[in-house]
Amino acid sequence: MSTRRSGLGRGLDALIPTIITAEPTGFRMIAVDAIAANPDQPRTHFDDDTLEELAASMREVGVLQPIVVTETGDGYVLIAGERRWRAAKRAGMSAIPAVVREATGSSTLVEALVENVQRQDLSPLEEANAYRHLLENYGMTQEQVADRVGKSRPAVSNTLRLLQLPLEIQAFVDNGELSAGHVRPLVGMEDVAFATHLAERAVAEGWSVRQMEEAARARKSIETGPSRVRALRPVEIIELEKRLGERLGAAVKINYRNEKGKLEIRFGSLEELERIYRSFTG
Repeated sequence: MSTRRSGLGRGLDALIPTIITAEPTGFRMIAVDAIAANPDQPRTHFDDDTLEELAASMREVGVLQPIVVTETGDGYVLIAGERRWRAAKRAGMSAIPAVVREATGSSTLVEALVENVQRQDLSPLEEANAYRHLLENYGMTQEQVADRVGKSRPAVSNTLRLLQLPLEIQAFVDNGELSAGHVRPLVGMEDVAFATHLAERAVAEGWSVRQMEEAARARKSIETGPSRVRALRPVEIIELEKRLGERLGAAVKINYRNEKGKLEIRFGSLEELERIYRSFTG
């Protein structure tokens, strides 16, 4: 299976191993400067204020939970605990307690991803991008991704759908101005400019999630028209739409009428389009 490099950094062939071997080999105090960050760390943002709070706590009581590292030829690389390691550097600590593991490259990103997801350390979009790379580079299904990170398949699917949003709306989520709950009603809205307008208003006026849901619902009712009677969609078409969406890891819409129709597949980036194309060509 071929792999390519993308948003999470290099070494994505190490993301999902065939066999994971990462057995603990020892606990020791390691010089902070001898440790390097994991280049495949899915988390990209570390809040300065919370890092400073953790550093202050470390100055008072030390490091309560060791980090996890693997030994390399010229030092150590983090597997888990980058936030603690960064805070220790801020606190002026010369060494930090660490569990050293004999970890192959195939296990490090998996552990970093799972730890951050379980600790809720990733932003919604960081998490979505991590899931997308599991799908793109290893042909995993959403069900398999959900099993690996300990979440339900609908939760993984809903997170992935955030990548379909315009970049302007994604930026509001990245900056913490809007939550994932705020922007989910905007996913799939055909009028992208209006969706962006709603996001801007939500930020400027401090909308709640419920206000956003109501605004999005009102817009959809205008688009469909109050007097328009919509024909019931065949159950078979709805089920096929669902299965195709799960298989492709993308939003799928089937417009069907009089034995004819149109299949619409939405994508959030050129990388995602390429992944969808590869799923058709094998």
